[in-house]
Amino acid sequence: MILVTGGAGFIGSNFVLDWLAQNDEPVINLDKLTYAGNLANLASLEGDERHIFVHGDMGDFALVSDLLSRYQPRAVVNFAAESHVDRSIHGPGDFIQTNVVGTFQLLEAVRGYWGGLDAAAKQAFRFLHVSTDEVYGSLDADAPAFTETHRYEPNSPYSASKAASDHLVRAYHHTYGLPVLTTNCSNNYGPYHFPEKLIPLMIVNAQAGKPLPVYGDGMQIRDWLFVKDHCSAIRRVLEAGQVGEVYNVGGWNEMPNIEIVKIVCGLLDELRPRADGKPYAGQIAYVTDRPGHDRRYAIDATKIERELGWRPAETFQTGIRKTVEWYLEHGDWVEGVQSGAYRNWLETNYAERA
Repeated sequence: MILVTGGAGFIGSNFVLDWLAQNDEPVINLDKLTYAGNLANLASLEGDERHIFVHGDMGDFALVSDLLSRYQPRAVVNFAAESHVDRSIHGPGDFIQTNVVGTFQLLEAVRGYWGGLDAAAKQAFRFLHVSTDEVYGSLDADAPAFTETHRYEPNSPYSASKAASDHLVRAYHHTYGLPVLTTNCSNNYGPYHFPEKLIPLMIVNAQAGKPLPVYGDGMQIRDWLFVKDHCSAIRRVLEAGQVGEVYNVGGWNEMPNIEIVKIVCGLLDELRPRADGKPYAGQIAYVTDRPGHDRRYAIDATKIERELGWRPAETFQTGIRKTVEWYLEHGDWVEGVQSGAYRNWLETNYAERA
């Protein structure tokens, strides 16, 4: 049995679904169900005894300690996090509380549980912390991609809070011997992605006839990773990763944001054309860039391939087509997550035109 935190969010829910599709090892799924946590992501597991859902906060020391004691998991996989840069700019406090204080409380509960295990169980136990490439800061156009030894230079409240959580995880290994693993991934995309992020926002707005907001000149470069590839990488690191090590997980696909938007528009032109026959790209609207917007991220995923034999199965071309098709086929899910709070957030962030 494993314990997953944040398993109703975008990446976490994909991981839980893939995990139970791959094997019968049960999952205790702890999620606070904030705006980005959605039980509808896990609807296919209703009645599945392998999936034990618990509504709660990873920062609740007593609750986590009780779950660990009761279920005796062999591993904890920590997805739980506040994860959106724009939200961190407007409300950094939530990010410090969840990503820093919450991770600390989780580590304390896990440390207490791990310390009480017998020698064999203690040796086998793993704590896998899922982090981001944004902790490394921004790259110049011609700079080498981020490796695991790149200096941390976070530039937003979000990335600073994740950097702090990474440092805590490292410290708990070096100070207490806790058997930890850390993964730093590039931008994920795929099913169940909350439509405040770039790709699902473009799909949803295009279908609604709304502007497709692009920050600044749209030339911010990111590496894009299909979420199911990310899930397979985490499974592989949990299975064979060396304790105390960090593994960068990337899709080997650097692309400017505006290019991503145009590719999504082209797929929509093909799969769900506008009634007037005009291209969706006509809805693109450039808006004022966000403060401190990092220009480029790029992941060098050589280490995980060399040491663990992992590479992404999807190219961007195959992954983005699957993603657009999924959103077109799951309009009910999209409608269900578009709450009033979400619409107000969009108005706050994309109100000003460049």
